[in-house]
Amino acid sequence: MAFGPSDVVVVGLLSGQSSGGGVTVDFDWTLFIQVGFVVVLFVLLKPMLFDPMLKLFEERERRIDGARKEARKIDEESALALSKYEAAMAKARAEGNAVRERERAAARAAEADILANMRKEVHEYTERARKDLAEELARARSELAPQSRELARALASRLLGREVV
Repeated sequence: MAFGPSDVVVVGLLSGQSSGGGVTVDFDWTLFIQVGFVVVLFVLLKPMLFDPMLKLFEERERRIDGARKEARKIDEESALALSKYEAAMAKARAEGNAVRERERAAARAAEADILANMRKEVHEYTERARKDLAEELARARSELAPQSRELARALASRLLGREVV
């Protein structure tokens, strides 16, 4: 193998010898040609490849930031809507509880009125029944008073087995 003046030669590595030598680098006109190729490639590829890629990356970042802002906005709106909903539910519960308590109070008052009326009616009915019974008893006594002597005499006669006068 032959090495030219532009090649990098590592002394002692190829031959297996380990000497204290270093790396020899020789620069010549091919370095400038390679740098020129890189510059030409960069100039040609920049508008065709690098700029569109950078625009694509910027557009992606812009969309991501926009999506994040939109997500934050939606999150804030949903939190606001949730707090409004919870406030409305608390208000509706309070109103429902108030209506329920009013209705309970009205039902208790109506129940008390019904019970009072029923007690009054029952009392009036029992008083009428007592009065009717007293009248019936008085009438029965007045009807049976004349017959009571005869009935008593007939009963005593039967019990005694002889005629009682």
